Amino acid sequence: MTVSTRLRSLPERLTGTLMTRQPAPAQEPVTVTVARVVRPEQQDAFARWAADVQELVATFPGHLGSSLLRPGPGSDEYHLVYRFRDDESLAVWERSPERREALDRVHQLVEDERVARAVGLQTFFAVPPQPGPAWRSWLLTVAVVLLFTSTFQLLVVPFVGDWPWPARLLLSAAYVVTALRLAMPRVSRWLGPWLQGSRRRR
Repeated sequence: MTVSTRLRSLPERLTGTLMTRQPAPAQEPVTVTVARVVRPEQQDAFARWAADVQELVATFPGHLGSSLLRPGPGSDEYHLVYRFRDDESLAVWERSPERREALDRVHQLVEDERVARAVGLQTFFAVPPQPGPAWRSWLLTVAVVLLFTSTFQLLVVPFVGDWPWPARLLLSAAYVVTALRLAMPRVSRWLGPWLQGSRRRR
Protein backbone atom coordinates (compact mmCIF):
# COMPACT_ATOMS: atom_id res chain seq x y z
CA MET A 1 0.00 0.00 0.00
CA THR A 2 1.46 3.38 -0.99
CA VAL A 3 1.85 6.31 1.36
CA SER A 4 -0.91 8.25 -0.41
CA THR A 5 -3.29 5.31 -0.12
CA ARG A 6 -2.57 4.97 3.59
CA LEU A 7 -3.17 8.69 4.10
CA ARG A 8 -6.48 8.56 2.24
CA SER A 9 -7.66 5.63 4.36
CA LEU A 10 -6.61 7.24 7.64
CA PRO A 11 -9.84 9.32 8.12
CA GLU A 12 -11.92 6.20 7.50
CA ARG A 13 -9.96 4.25 10.10
CA LEU A 14 -10.20 7.08 12.59
CA THR A 15 -13.93 7.44 11.99
CA GLY A 16 -14.45 3.72 12.44
CA THR A 17 -12.44 3.71 15.68
CA LEU A 18 -14.39 6.63 17.10
CA MET A 19 -17.69 5.02 16.19
CA THR A 20 -16.79 1.72 17.81
CA ARG A 21 -15.58 3.46 20.98
CA GLN A 22 -18.69 5.55 21.56
CA PRO A 23 -20.19 4.73 24.97
CA ALA A 24 -23.62 3.18 25.17
CA PRO A 25 -26.40 5.66 25.98
CA ALA A 26 -27.12 6.00 29.69
CA GLN A 27 -30.18 4.22 30.99
CA GLU A 28 -32.77 6.39 32.74
CA PRO A 29 -35.67 5.49 35.02
CA VAL A 30 -38.95 4.84 33.20
CA THR A 31 -42.42 5.58 34.54
CA VAL A 32 -45.52 4.00 32.98
CA THR A 33 -49.01 5.23 33.77
CA VAL A 34 -52.03 3.17 32.74
CA ALA A 35 -55.30 5.10 32.91
CA ARG A 36 -58.44 2.96 33.10
CA VAL A 37 -62.07 4.01 33.20
CA VAL A 38 -63.55 1.48 35.63
CA ARG A 39 -67.17 0.37 35.53
CA PRO A 40 -68.94 1.91 38.57
CA GLU A 41 -70.11 -1.46 39.88
CA GLN A 42 -66.58 -2.92 39.56
CA GLN A 43 -64.57 -0.30 41.43
CA ASP A 44 -64.05 -2.38 44.58
CA ALA A 45 -62.97 -5.37 42.48
CA PHE A 46 -60.61 -3.14 40.50
CA ALA A 47 -59.03 -1.76 43.68
CA ARG A 48 -58.35 -5.34 44.86
CA TRP A 49 -56.93 -6.22 41.44
CA ALA A 50 -54.64 -3.15 41.49
CA ALA A 51 -53.36 -4.05 44.97
CA ASP A 52 -52.51 -7.57 43.75
CA VAL A 53 -50.71 -6.15 40.69
CA GLN A 54 -48.68 -3.75 42.85
CA GLU A 55 -47.54 -6.64 45.03
CA LEU A 56 -46.71 -8.67 41.92
CA VAL A 57 -44.75 -5.98 40.07
CA ALA A 58 -42.72 -5.25 43.23
CA THR A 59 -41.14 -8.72 42.93
CA PHE A 60 -39.56 -7.94 39.54
CA PRO A 61 -35.90 -6.79 39.34
CA GLY A 62 -35.45 -3.08 38.70
CA HIS A 63 -38.83 -2.09 40.13
CA LEU A 64 -38.66 1.34 41.81
CA GLY A 65 -42.20 1.73 43.13
CA SER A 66 -45.87 1.87 42.20
CA SER A 67 -49.01 3.73 43.19
CA LEU A 68 -52.71 3.80 42.44
CA LEU A 69 -54.25 7.23 41.85
CA ARG A 70 -57.96 7.18 42.48
CA PRO A 71 -60.39 9.31 40.46
CA GLY A 72 -61.38 12.81 41.41
CA PRO A 73 -64.96 14.03 41.78
CA GLY A 74 -67.21 13.06 38.88
CA SER A 75 -64.66 10.68 37.33
CA ASP A 76 -64.28 6.88 37.12
CA GLU A 77 -60.70 7.01 35.81
CA TYR A 78 -57.97 5.32 37.86
CA HIS A 79 -54.23 5.68 37.19
CA LEU A 80 -51.92 2.79 37.99
CA VAL A 81 -48.34 4.10 38.02
CA TYR A 82 -45.22 1.96 38.17
CA ARG A 83 -41.54 2.79 37.76
CA PHE A 84 -38.53 0.77 36.66
CA ARG A 85 -34.81 1.39 36.69
CA ASP A 86 -34.52 1.24 32.88
CA ASP A 87 -36.16 0.01 29.68
CA GLU A 88 -34.63 -3.45 30.00
CA SER A 89 -36.12 -4.18 33.42
CA LEU A 90 -39.45 -2.70 32.31
CA ALA A 91 -39.47 -5.02 29.28
CA VAL A 92 -39.04 -8.06 31.53
CA TRP A 93 -42.22 -7.09 33.38
CA GLU A 94 -44.16 -6.22 30.23
CA ARG A 95 -43.33 -9.58 28.58
CA SER A 96 -43.98 -11.68 31.64
CA PRO A 97 -46.78 -14.29 31.75
CA GLU A 98 -47.79 -12.93 35.18
CA ARG A 99 -48.60 -9.55 33.64
CA ARG A 100 -50.54 -11.15 30.78
CA GLU A 101 -52.62 -13.14 33.26
CA ALA A 102 -53.33 -9.98 35.28
CA LEU A 103 -54.43 -8.11 32.15
CA ASP A 104 -56.78 -10.95 31.22
CA ARG A 105 -58.50 -10.52 34.59
CA VAL A 106 -58.94 -6.75 34.40
CA HIS A 107 -60.59 -6.43 30.98
CA GLN A 108 -64.05 -7.20 32.32
CA LEU A 109 -63.72 -4.48 34.97
CA VAL A 110 -62.98 -1.50 32.71
CA GLU A 111 -64.54 0.41 29.84
CA ASP A 112 -61.49 2.21 28.46
CA GLU A 113 -57.72 2.14 28.83
CA ARG A 114 -54.70 4.16 27.69
CA VAL A 115 -50.99 4.06 28.45
CA ALA A 116 -48.52 6.92 28.95
CA ARG A 117 -44.76 6.61 29.32
CA ALA A 118 -42.22 9.03 30.79
CA VAL A 119 -38.41 8.84 30.92
CA GLY A 120 -35.82 10.67 32.99
CA LEU A 121 -36.86 13.93 34.66
CA GLN A 122 -40.50 13.34 33.80
CA THR A 123 -40.47 10.55 36.36
CA PHE A 124 -40.52 13.18 39.09
CA PHE A 125 -44.27 13.16 38.60
CA ALA A 126 -46.57 10.43 39.84
CA VAL A 127 -48.88 11.22 36.90
CA PRO A 128 -47.76 12.32 33.44
CA PRO A 129 -48.69 15.77 32.12
CA GLN A 130 -51.05 14.38 29.45
CA PRO A 131 -54.17 13.94 31.63
CA GLY A 132 -54.36 17.64 32.52
CA PRO A 133 -53.13 21.06 31.41
CA ALA A 134 -49.34 21.11 30.96
CA TRP A 135 -49.07 24.52 32.67
CA ARG A 136 -50.14 22.97 35.97
CA SER A 137 -47.20 20.54 35.96
CA TRP A 138 -44.90 23.41 35.00
CA LEU A 139 -46.24 25.63 37.79
CA LEU A 140 -45.93 22.86 40.37
CA THR A 141 -42.32 22.16 39.33
CA VAL A 142 -41.38 25.86 39.54
CA ALA A 143 -42.99 26.16 42.98
CA VAL A 144 -41.21 23.09 44.37
CA VAL A 145 -37.83 24.07 42.87
CA LEU A 146 -38.24 27.58 44.33
CA LEU A 147 -39.00 26.09 47.74
CA PHE A 148 -35.94 23.82 47.71
CA THR A 149 -33.52 26.44 46.36
CA SER A 150 -34.74 28.96 48.95
CA THR A 151 -34.30 26.39 51.71
CA PHE A 152 -30.78 25.67 50.47
CA GLN A 153 -29.88 29.37 50.46
CA LEU A 154 -31.23 29.91 53.97
CA LEU A 155 -30.07 26.75 55.72
CA VAL A 156 -27.01 25.46 53.85
CA VAL A 157 -25.24 28.40 52.23
CA PRO A 158 -24.28 30.00 55.59
CA PHE A 159 -22.22 26.90 56.37
CA VAL A 160 -20.55 26.53 52.93
CA GLY A 161 -20.16 30.19 52.02
CA ASP A 162 -16.36 29.92 51.95
CA TRP A 163 -16.37 26.95 49.55
CA PRO A 164 -15.28 27.54 45.93
CA TRP A 165 -18.31 28.46 43.83
CA PRO A 166 -18.12 25.30 41.63
CA ALA A 167 -18.37 23.17 44.78
CA ARG A 168 -21.31 25.21 46.09
CA LEU A 169 -23.03 24.96 42.70
CA LEU A 170 -22.52 21.19 42.58
CA LEU A 171 -23.85 20.76 46.12
CA SER A 172 -26.89 22.92 45.31
CA ALA A 173 -27.68 20.94 42.15
CA ALA A 174 -27.30 17.60 43.92
CA TYR A 175 -29.55 18.76 46.77
CA VAL A 176 -32.31 20.10 44.51
CA VAL A 177 -32.36 17.07 42.19
CA THR A 178 -32.38 14.61 45.11
CA ALA A 179 -35.13 16.54 46.88
CA LEU A 180 -37.20 16.67 43.70
CA ARG A 181 -36.88 12.94 43.14
CA LEU A 182 -38.04 12.23 46.69
CA ALA A 183 -40.76 14.86 46.98
CA MET A 184 -42.37 15.23 43.54
CA PRO A 185 -44.10 11.82 43.39
CA ARG A 186 -45.69 12.46 46.79
CA VAL A 187 -46.67 16.05 45.97
CA SER A 188 -48.11 15.09 42.59
CA ARG A 189 -50.14 12.26 44.16
CA TRP A 190 -51.50 14.72 46.71
CA LEU A 191 -52.37 17.23 43.97
CA GLY A 192 -53.40 14.56 41.46
CA PRO A 193 -56.96 15.83 40.82
CA TRP A 194 -55.66 19.38 40.34
CA LEU A 195 -52.87 18.25 37.96
CA GLN A 196 -55.44 16.32 35.94
CA GLY A 197 -57.73 19.33 35.80
CA SER A 198 -60.48 17.37 37.65
CA ARG A 199 -61.34 15.81 34.32
CA ARG A 200 -64.89 14.57 34.15
CA ARG A 201 -65.89 11.51 32.30
CA ARG A 202 -67.83 12.31 29.14
